[in-house]
Amino acid sequence: QALALRAALADYHQVRPEQVFVGNGSDEVLAHTFAALLKHDAPLLFPDITYSFYTVYCRLFSIAYDAVPLDQTMRIRLADYRRPAGAIIIPNPNAPTGIALSRAEIATLLEDHPDAPVVIDEAYVDFGAETAIPLVDAHRNLLVVQTMSKSRALAGLRIGYAIGNADLIEALTRVKDSFNSYPLGRPAQAGAIASLADDAYFGRALRR
Repeated sequence: QALALRAALADYHQVRPEQVFVGNGSDEVLAHTFAALLKHDAPLLFPDITYSFYTVYCRLFSIAYDAVPLDQTMRIRLADYRRPAGAIIIPNPNAPTGIALSRAEIATLLEDHPDAPVVIDEAYVDFGAETAIPLVDAHRNLLVVQTMSKSRALAGLRIGYAIGNADLIEALTRVKDSFNSYPLGRPAQAGAIASLADDAYFGRALRR
């Protein structure tokens, strides 16, 4: 159950351990998210220029989706997401554009879709965006996914995690336990916990 790592992440992000899910890199966390939360009658929405694995997961899990075009400046327009949606996933900042939505804009997106799961993929958040994690307690439909592979330079440890309402975390855990109950080895967990406690290392990795 990676209890020590989940407790360390909860302390770092000021949430409760039951609001934290960990997996073998954020790609595994995203795969479990697609399987557990994102298949509905209405289509999943995400930008047309974005992380290419989203369409791969949709095809793998038979999820209907609509790729929403970016505007002429390569930005996400919230107005384009004011349509029926089974769920929404958006990287923030978007990849490969590097353009971010503000936390206030994400809050608006959540308010526009209170009954649909909204996933904010924050793989690159430390390079120029506001994390949506402070919105989790006010929005039960929000799941935030992060990784230690980018700004913490720990790609080889394969540490990804999600933060959200405990009910969403339970859904991810059910899928994980049906697939592989033990995705993280103890050395990887120890390295991740040490990274959270070492601000100097994090600062150096982030600057690089």
